Amino acid sequence: MSMDINSRQQKLELWGGVECTINRVGDKFRDQLLETGYYKRDGDLLLLSSLNVNALRYPILWERHQPDQKREINWEFADGQLSSLRDLGIMPIAGLLHHGSGPTFTNLLDDKFPEKFSAYAKQVAERFPWIEYYTPVNEPLTTARFSCLYGYWYPHHADDYSFAKALLNQLKGVVLAMKAIRQINPKAKLIQTEDLSKIHSTGILKYQARFENERRWLSFDLLCGRVNRAHRMWKYLTDAGITKEELGFFIVNKCPPDILGLNYYVTSERFLDHHTERYPNVTPGGNGIHSYVDVEAARTGHSQGLEILLQEAWNRLQIPMAITEAHLACTREEQMRWFKEIWDAACRCNEQGIPVKAVTAWALFGARDWNSLLTREAGHYESGAFDIRGPIRRTALAKMMTVLGSRGQFEHPLLEDKGWWHQGIQRKVQTTQRKPLLIIGKNGTLATAFSRLCKERGIFHLAMSRHELDITNESEVREIIGKIDPWGIVNASGFVDVDEAEYEMSACFSLNAFGPAILAGACRQFGIRFMTFSSDQVFSGSKKRPYKEDDRVDPLNYYGHSKAKAEELISIAYPSTLIIRTSALFGPWDNFNFAHDVLNALQHRAPLSVVSDIIVSPTYIPHFVHTALDLFIDGEESIWHLSNEGGMLSWAEFAQELAKRGGYNADKLIILSADEMNWKAKRPLYSVLQSGKGVRLPTLDHAIEDFYNQMVMHSSS
Repeated sequence: MSMDINSRQQKLELWGGVECTINRVGDKFRDQLLETGYYKRDGDLLLLSSLNVNALRYPILWERHQPDQKREINWEFADGQLSSLRDLGIMPIAGLLHHGSGPTFTNLLDDKFPEKFSAYAKQVAERFPWIEYYTPVNEPLTTARFSCLYGYWYPHHADDYSFAKALLNQLKGVVLAMKAIRQINPKAKLIQTEDLSKIHSTGILKYQARFENERRWLSFDLLCGRVNRAHRMWKYLTDAGITKEELGFFIVNKCPPDILGLNYYVTSERFLDHHTERYPNVTPGGNGIHSYVDVEAARTGHSQGLEILLQEAWNRLQIPMAITEAHLACTREEQMRWFKEIWDAACRCNEQGIPVKAVTAWALFGARDWNSLLTREAGHYESGAFDIRGPIRRTALAKMMTVLGSRGQFEHPLLEDKGWWHQGIQRKVQTTQRKPLLIIGKNGTLATAFSRLCKERGIFHLAMSRHELDITNESEVREIIGKIDPWGIVNASGFVDVDEAEYEMSACFSLNAFGPAILAGACRQFGIRFMTFSSDQVFSGSKKRPYKEDDRVDPLNYYGHSKAKAEELISIAYPSTLIIRTSALFGPWDNFNFAHDVLNALQHRAPLSVVSDIIVSPTYIPHFVHTALDLFIDGEESIWHLSNEGGMLSWAEFAQELAKRGGYNADKLIILSADEMNWKAKRPLYSVLQSGKGVRLPTLDHAIEDFYNQMVMHSSS
């Protein structure tokens, strides 16, 4: 199958990639495809094809296929996957080493590393002679830095010689691998990837920035045979201990890439600052002359952006380019903004005559523990186009990519705002034409949290109180929605006092059931998104395991009845509504929640009655709101449960845990049963919520830690 990139239409293509690193820290190997469940799932390639990708960076990794040099390679999994890609019409770009140091019988500093690697590459080409595009080694310069200059990864060296040796070994491996592959398939082409980095600095550190900005091109310059005695890096490499003969290999055996694969992250541009006192939370480094911090340029307002860096790469090398990794671990709208910004920059370059073939959506199934550069096994997961926690679901990023892959254009009100990395400019441009997110329930706990976090996330929004919008008045609702023209509505209003609801049944039912149903009908009429909230009180508590979304509702109190009726009416009025049930909300920004009552009593040594026989799942408001917004932006609908992981305890146990974490004496807590509280409304004795749909909030331990940290920040502001 011949799928020549250069013969395709000259429009920008969408490529895809799955985070596939197999790297080694100490004696332990980590496989990202294993940790994200890729090997065990069927249908992943069909999901990827639904994104309209033209090509897929596909891993046929050395460590997985040849862990033992003497054992015959088992190609079964790769055979099936690559056959499916051919059937789907997706061009594979074969990757053979991805941030790895090779199997146990070699390493980056092994003199025989290049020959051993090329021998494996030959076997891949013999097995799959039809594959045309290869990335034998991903980001060799980056891997050499992390493994042999900074010591994060195996073999954990931290000196210039080891760095240079590791880099040259990988690149010699690329040269020999491509030679072996082309003996089998003369049409084979090299897509060499590297981080598209750029270093900025304070004036006193310009010399260091100049050095690193020259070093960043070494992978490409060596492959192109440009590193001769006149090259600025020649002296550095030979001073480090690399021989002239080792460098001469690349002059004699030029292997220029057919396409430069440039990976661009928010961390790719760095800023070196000798004013270390400005960064109390950053550990300074240095070069033996000056001490300085190395931080993301975006956080200091010094980032130049992708378009300028692509121009620099083209001016230097005059080789067609592709963005071979584009990904951001952040909130959903920021992920969309990052990818769209990269896509638009690539389009502008093409318009200027700078050839950019494609933009690659990376980490399509997410990644594990990249926030620590894979040095800690904390289970930290960041989603990509798909979220794999539970049943796989498409995120808003996937939906955007699908449209970009077919039409080349995508619009959404959230994309009108700049991402957080634009520190030096105003993120939001207020215009009367912009569509806001409308938040109803202004001044209430939940609505206030939504407004606060929307501001942090750069989501243009408008909050309205019940006095500004009466949700029980249908004509008023339709008139105001028509005038404001929001893209979505978050209903955070309602009757919240469970005991008072037993007396004020009409008001409770009107605000909790009829009002949301009116909003749902109006949203359906105007074709806008709608999110509203329900409660654990819709359940009777007769079960002794966590309630999931499809469990039968059977409320014990009138408040619960009003919420259950709301779910029923809304599902009829607008089935596309997102309804989120939650339990025992607590947060740092107001005094109207259980955690604040407990904290206040503990601080003042005042008695407080807490219940020992009602089991709930406490939910931290900031975690709840962030996840709810992501689900809303993703276009999810129907009923979802959101609560912090591992949170299954009584109110009394929750109070005691708050006391313990805060270092308070809990002897003033009065432990009572529900019957002893003399509440008007009956509560379910067990109302723990858990999602059967795969969404996950951080653990309750993490939530309580965040709560105390935010309390300190809030009290000092």
